[in-house]
Amino acid sequence: MMKAERPSFPATVKILTYNVHSCIGTDRKLDIDRLAAAIAETGADIIGLQELDVGRQRTGGVDQAHAIASKLQMTAHFHPALHVREERYGDAVLTALPMRLVRAAALPSFGEPRGALWVEIEAHGATLQLINTHLGLRRRERLVQVEALLGAEWLAHPDYANAHRLLIGDFNSIPSSPAYRRLAAEISDVQPPVSRHRATFPSRFPVFRLDHIFASRGLTCVEAQVIETPLARRASDHLPLVATFALPSAQRAEQKAEKAG
Repeated sequence: MMKAERPSFPATVKILTYNVHSCIGTDRKLDIDRLAAAIAETGADIIGLQELDVGRQRTGGVDQAHAIASKLQMTAHFHPALHVREERYGDAVLTALPMRLVRAAALPSFGEPRGALWVEIEAHGATLQLINTHLGLRRRERLVQVEALLGAEWLAHPDYANAHRLLIGDFNSIPSSPAYRRLAAEISDVQPPVSRHRATFPSRFPVFRLDHIFASRGLTCVEAQVIETPLARRASDHLPLVATFALPSAQRAEQKAEKAG
């Protein structure tokens, strides 16, 4: 078993979003162990994955979400955006932290079905509400999906709107796109201004910044990086994006300690 490293300070939590391309690498080889190793080297505590196969003949009938979770000594919640007979394809959230499924549902789609997965996670005294998603390929479709995510069933839901919020995934949207701009107006992107070095697709020669992590103002991002190791470049056609956050409960405890000192 491999185990993702934990942050050295309990005051932080590391979150990853990663389109894993059904665990098929840029060499066209299906390799779940390699994909899990690419995740493990990031040291992420909470992992949002897109394009997972569960019970699909094309990838050997394996439950990829739970296979990866097992290798990382984590648990997983999986939502199939596509479900045909026994074959499923969709997104998952993995973590070793206490996690509760809040909602898993489809998003309005014109082409390939898309969905979103909302979980509540307890991280060192802080409660995080996290949504993982994978938006469509058409511009109009993405705009409709973004409006759905901004609606009362997702981001505007009282349990989400007033919490420490995270929205992560493959949005198929570059920062200049209407879908991205609509989201960024409501919830902050953790990455600084666009740079070619922060692109996530394609993994061998990244040009497009399609994968994003958005967070509410109460969460402080102390570091955000695209992982460009040789392993990550081979494991999938996307690169992993990781952000480290200082947790609000830990920040308050540190502030109290400073005042007492």
